[in-house]
Amino acid sequence: MRALFACLCLAGALSAQQPNTLTQQEVGAGWILLWDGESETGWEWHGEANWTFANGVIRGDSGAYGWLGTTAVFGDFHLKLEFRTAADGNSGVFLRSAREGLPHQTGYELQIYDAQPQGFNTGSLVFYEKAEPAKIIPDVWNSYDIFVEGSHFQIVLNNKLVFDGYNATHAAGVIGLQFNPGKPIEFRSLKLKPLGLAPLLDGSTFTGWKPVDRPNNRGVHTWEYNNGVIHVEGGPGQIETEKQFKNLALQLGVKTNPPSPDKHPNSGVFLRGYPGQFWSGYEIQIRNEYFGGDPTRPIDIGTGGVYFWQPTRRVIPKDGEWFYETIVAYDRHISVWVNGVQTADYEDTKPEGPTARKQANLRSGTISLQAHDPTTNLDFKDLRAAELANRPLRLE
Repeated sequence: MRALFACLCLAGALSAQQPNTLTQQEVGAGWILLWDGESETGWEWHGEANWTFANGVIRGDSGAYGWLGTTAVFGDFHLKLEFRTAADGNSGVFLRSAREGLPHQTGYELQIYDAQPQGFNTGSLVFYEKAEPAKIIPDVWNSYDIFVEGSHFQIVLNNKLVFDGYNATHAAGVIGLQFNPGKPIEFRSLKLKPLGLAPLLDGSTFTGWKPVDRPNNRGVHTWEYNNGVIHVEGGPGQIETEKQFKNLALQLGVKTNPPSPDKHPNSGVFLRGYPGQFWSGYEIQIRNEYFGGDPTRPIDIGTGGVYFWQPTRRVIPKDGEWFYETIVAYDRHISVWVNGVQTADYEDTKPEGPTARKQANLRSGTISLQAHDPTTNLDFKDLRAAELANRPLRLE
């Protein structure tokens, strides 16, 4: 109940916050925006509904039945959102659903409808668990706070707890928004914090990590760990986890320390690496450099991009300032957020194989931090990760 208590205490303070934004406190605590208030990045359409993304609102207003789903998969999380509909509105939020198939069957449907025939009304997990009596406030913004930890669900509607119970049917999946014909629905301020991530460092030593050097060229580099912060200078070099992950949620804080105004440290975070192999797996780029001062035109890949495969949408952080990354890798899909804004949405369509540069690397592997070259000077902190439960992303 700790997370719920904190949510209810903060509700009044956050009520005046601008829609589709995160506070610095939220960014540092690991929150991400599922929708940036503008683009369709990170979402895919299912069915024949018409959706618009405009004026800070996602609106379903016409067409046949359909739903929007995230491309990223989540396991345990705290999800916040706001919705607006009429008194007779009929919609829902899908939790832990598959990317194809019927989302209320492959996952859970959190109800937005006050007159469901079997009594699974607003706040209920349809056909699974019923909520306490609750009502939509028509034609104004209503809020949902949704806590999902293992089999435990807590649903808070407009700052009132309407469901606190358990169901273990589905363990991981996408988040979805439902449209039913003739029932317009609007959503905004969709934000999520992954839960259940465990620290990857013990706070004082490199226990659980080991160095990996470039063959025949050790480079000159040093790794230090003091007061919860990893500091690295020089390169090329790498440290990697002993533990291996396949499908995971990973969060960390990063600070790049430029040796001069015209030098931007170059580094990366590697996923699904081969143990003991130098710079292997998928690399999430760290490089705060862009053309002519324009953060929408990154050089090469840029911070938050999937190196070699997908440039970042824009370079968000600045050298010398702490920023926070969230990385979700599930099967063939990799999503990246920097300071809570999604910067990459990459689907690896290559044939499966062991080499990420040539094939889709779908096996478990290490997480590693890169020291790229002699100008490297970076800090890392708050590294935490969780393995996500296996389930099919696309049904056969």
